[in-house]
Amino acid sequence: MEYIILTGSAILTLFVIIFGFATRYKRCPSDRILVVYGRIGGRRVVDGKGLSARCYHGGGAFIWPIIQDYQFLDLTPVPIDIKLEGALSRQNIRVNTPSTFTVGISTEPGIMENGAERLLGLSMNEVQDLAKDIIFGQLRVVIATMSIEEINADREKLIENIYTGVEVELKKIGLRLINVNIQDITDASGYIDALGKEAAARAINEAKIKVAQQERDGEIGKAEAERDQRINVANAHSAAVNGENKAGILIAQSNADRREKEAEAERLAVAAEKVRSAQALEEAYQAEEKAEKQRAKREEATQGANIIVPVEIEKRRIETMAEADAEKIRRMKKGEADGILSLMQAEADGLRAILTKKAEGFAEMVKSSGNSPELAAMLLVTEQLPKLVEEQVKAISNLKIDSVTVWDGGRQADGKTATADFVSGLIGALPPLHNLTKNVGIQLPEYLGKLTKDIPPLPSDLTAAQTVSHPAPPASKKQEVQAKMKDWLAKNFESITAHRKNSNVKFNTTDAMNAAFDWAEEARNIESRWFAAKMKTESGPHTWQELKEAVKDSPGAFILLEGDKIWLPWDLVNWTVESLG
Repeated sequence: MEYIILTGSAILTLFVIIFGFATRYKRCPSDRILVVYGRIGGRRVVDGKGLSARCYHGGGAFIWPIIQDYQFLDLTPVPIDIKLEGALSRQNIRVNTPSTFTVGISTEPGIMENGAERLLGLSMNEVQDLAKDIIFGQLRVVIATMSIEEINADREKLIENIYTGVEVELKKIGLRLINVNIQDITDASGYIDALGKEAAARAINEAKIKVAQQERDGEIGKAEAERDQRINVANAHSAAVNGENKAGILIAQSNADRREKEAEAERLAVAAEKVRSAQALEEAYQAEEKAEKQRAKREEATQGANIIVPVEIEKRRIETMAEADAEKIRRMKKGEADGILSLMQAEADGLRAILTKKAEGFAEMVKSSGNSPELAAMLLVTEQLPKLVEEQVKAISNLKIDSVTVWDGGRQADGKTATADFVSGLIGALPPLHNLTKNVGIQLPEYLGKLTKDIPPLPSDLTAAQTVSHPAPPASKKQEVQAKMKDWLAKNFESITAHRKNSNVKFNTTDAMNAAFDWAEEARNIESRWFAAKMKTESGPHTWQELKEAVKDSPGAFILLEGDKIWLPWDLVNWTVESLG
């Protein structure tokens, strides 16, 4: 019996002990923090001081009776309405920033202990009031460090500054800042409203600009369509003229082929003759050089240094000229031989072989000239010199002059006579050799001469071109204009023919003068169409009034009447129109 009682007592005691331990083990839910205080031991994570309480978020802990006790801290977020009014910004403008802050007890180690020390035992309202005071003070500090523009436009920066300034203070009492919601930003002075109006006005102006740009694009499209219509009409007219010209071109090409073969045969004969002449001339120069040397030695003692030096210089000049002529002839013949070889190979192999052999010939020419592009170009120019001279002669070959009567009034102010001016004007009517080669992309060497000036501007009364004196003035206004124009063309005709638009057109001063008078009549016709060439650009077709606008800032422009082929200076035609009234 005693054994049973002892056993029951032991079991009861064990049960009481187990029940006691079970009731003292406390579990911590996820929305709370378990704070165990009393004799707990350990040190703080932050500063290493002794712990006043041990905090658990999740899990559980055994609470020793008598020496320990526990409480819970609620992690429920606490919304706090902050009606901040009259806070001074950095510009000393008072700002109203009503906002809502959401705070809660932090679960961060070290911060939880701050909450256990300062918030344990306080109600939610007391925690809310404590946090509200801290937020009010720190929010004023943040507003004071920012301008109105930053507060109004850069909300992210404002919230970032609030987090930086407010959360530091909240952590001191164990709280953390969960969310900041700025409801509105206003100021008593109306400064923010003015910024809003400025932004709205800017947006309206930008919209108006876009509308205007779209309308402009529509007008441009309409103008381009009308331009294309006019161009197509002009192309149809030009196609008819083009067909008529093709028949004439075929006849001219056939005649040109015949003349080319005849000229090639003659050129071979002349080339051989020139080679033999050059060799004989070279031998003569060498013999003359020897004779001059012997004569110089014989007379050296009696004539002295004053005779020897000029003779020696003359001798060297003759040697240099002889060598230059011989080298020129050799290079010309070599270029002609290469050209004949390339032509024969091109006829056998077709168009592709023509291009290939020409390229090989040019490469060999450059290589033989010491890899000098300038010297190679000079060889090409030398080969084309006979054709260029032939083109110059053609400029006046069709002029039929029965007689020439010159009224000479004696010497003029520049010392020249009218007869001299007439002869120089006739020679000036020939197209300049440099301009002809320039139009095909070749620049002649300087020892063949160079151009020194472009076509001079045309004054309103043509005083730039001196007129020939006559016994009596012209009988009519048209004759007076014709006399001035004729004299001016005599001085400047070569510059007109050298223009890039006239490179393939043959005409004389009479053709240019007749065209200027005919164009002066067409200028009054509103249906006439004109084209303009300025520097490297061209425009047209224009009416006469549109043409004036197109060339008003380009006094050196050339113009063309639709259906004609000659391009004339704008200044010349405009002066003719104004002079004839």
